[in-house]
Amino acid sequence: MAATGPDPWTQLVVNVGLTAVAHPMGYVKTLVQIGFEPLPPKLGRNLFFRQCWQLPGFFDYASHIRKVDGFFGLYRGFFPRVCGTIVGAAVSKTVGERMDEFFPVSDEKDREALKKKPKGTAKVSTQTFLAQTSKLTVSHCCAVIASHPFHVVAVRSMVQFVGRETKYSGWFSPYSEVYQQNGILGFFAGLIPRMLLDILSLWIGRTLYHLFNTLLLDDEMANVGELRSYAHAVTGFAGGMVTYPFGLVSNIMAVNDSGLVAGSAPFTPVYTSWLDCWRDLSRNNLLKRGNSLFFRRVPTKLGGIHNVALTPLD
Repeated sequence: MAATGPDPWTQLVVNVGLTAVAHPMGYVKTLVQIGFEPLPPKLGRNLFFRQCWQLPGFFDYASHIRKVDGFFGLYRGFFPRVCGTIVGAAVSKTVGERMDEFFPVSDEKDREALKKKPKGTAKVSTQTFLAQTSKLTVSHCCAVIASHPFHVVAVRSMVQFVGRETKYSGWFSPYSEVYQQNGILGFFAGLIPRMLLDILSLWIGRTLYHLFNTLLLDDEMANVGELRSYAHAVTGFAGGMVTYPFGLVSNIMAVNDSGLVAGSAPFTPVYTSWLDCWRDLSRNNLLKRGNSLFFRRVPTKLGGIHNVALTPLD
């Protein structure tokens, strides 16, 4: 019997709920990514219990935002982010369904496997794997393009915290502000690295899972369903870790030359392209900035780190 997916409205409510729960963490990560550090480092211990200076983690950072702006201040940029989530999910689903209609799975065995197993975990032939991943690439690209204007507004709304601006606040005025500041291309600032992030993480994660599923797992093995679920999560996480710098560069470029303090000199250079931004971060060893929000050691190079008061370690 074919597996049926969740009701679309139920899935929408779940996605919005998860976005609401995760938004404060995404907000803090965005501020860290652009290099804003409003709190001084403090003495702590690393994973090997050695004493070192550490930058404040998520809870200290979020507490600072709450003290300045109140609890709801942790939800700057939430509305455009939700809009982007809804639009992206709708476009991805619609395009995905059309791709399945135009390019159905030809192998009957693989077709049955895809019906019975949770999405992305079925054991299929390499030919079907390549076809399915290619179709997902198209649907993901369409979703990223459609949702990116909301992403730009969300990021700019959040980084207003740095300069205490309000130009990207409100329900509709931020979109007019983006157009006045950067024209129509402003809605797609940082689009290319964000699209590369999505495509590469998709292919890396799915390829690793396909190899693991094909070479190491068998349907006769005990608890094979749980193993597949764990492997699917781990390989997806690995893909996201490898491609993290693309997301970092995308968020920086979404703010760059936006008329905000956080997107202008002297806070940050005004980059000519996302490749220029990548090269600058690479020179300063900052391509992983913000990938961790809990164990944040003070970097040896302080390029792009702002408002940090460093005290020599005794």
